[in-house]
Amino acid sequence: MAEALSEVEEAYEIVRGGDGAGALLTCEHASERLPDPWRWPAGDERLVGTHWAFDLGAADLTRELAARIGAVAVLSRFSRLLCDPNRDEDEPTLFRADAEGAPVLLNAAIGVADRERRLARYYHPFHEAIDREVAITRARTLLSVHTFTPLYEGRRRWLEVGILFDRDEELGRALVADFDRAGFHVHENEPYSGKDGLIHSAATHADKRGLHAVEIELRQDLAVLPEVRARVIDVLAAT
Repeated sequence: MAEALSEVEEAYEIVRGGDGAGALLTCEHASERLPDPWRWPAGDERLVGTHWAFDLGAADLTRELAARIGAVAVLSRFSRLLCDPNRDEDEPTLFRADAEGAPVLLNAAIGVADRERRLARYYHPFHEAIDREVAITRARTLLSVHTFTPLYEGRRRWLEVGILFDRDEELGRALVADFDRAGFHVHENEPYSGKDGLIHSAATHADKRGLHAVEIELRQDLAVLPEVRARVIDVLAAT
C-alpha cells in the first residue's frame, strides 16, 4: 500500500490514497481549528476538544480508509462552530447558536460581514474542493465520514455505527447489513437521518454528478481507538 499524499490548503486538506477506489471520501467535521482572526471566547472554552467543535476520530478514520482503499479524501480544516459545512447555507445551525443549554459566544453576535467572511474563506472553498474532485473522480459513491458523541445532552447512546442515506436506500441498507454481520450494533439513519437533510454535503455533491451518497457515523469513544477503526475499515474496504 503506497503512502497517501496530502495537499493542505487554508480551508481543506486533500488526501490522495490513490485514484482507483469506488468511493470519494469527505470529512466535514475533521478539525476543531479556529483560524485567525477568530478566537475562542472564554465562555466557549468548555466546547474545545468536544464533539461540539469537531468529530473526534473522524479525520484519522478518513485518512486510514483513504490509504487502505486507494481513495481521495477531502477534509475540512476549520471547526464546525465557525460554520458547519454539512449544513445548507439557509439552515439555522450553519452557525450554531447554543450548546449544552448555553449560548455559543463565537456566534452570539455574528453580523452579515462576519457571516460572509466565514463562508467566503472556509465554507465555499471546502465545497469547491469537493466539486473539483467529484468532477474528475472515477468513483461512483460519495462516502461522508462522521462520528457522534456517546452522550448527547444527557442522553446515552448505545448505537455503535449509523449509516445515513436518503435516496440511496439499497446501498445504505447493504452497508447496515455488512456492519451487522461484522458484529457492530448498527442502524440505518441513526442517530440522525439522511432523509432529514443531514447528509447535506455528500448528497448535494453526489446529486450534481449522478453519484451515490451515503454517510457513516461511528460513536466517538470507539472512533478514537485504532483497533476499532481497523474493524470499520475492514467492512468498508470489503464493500
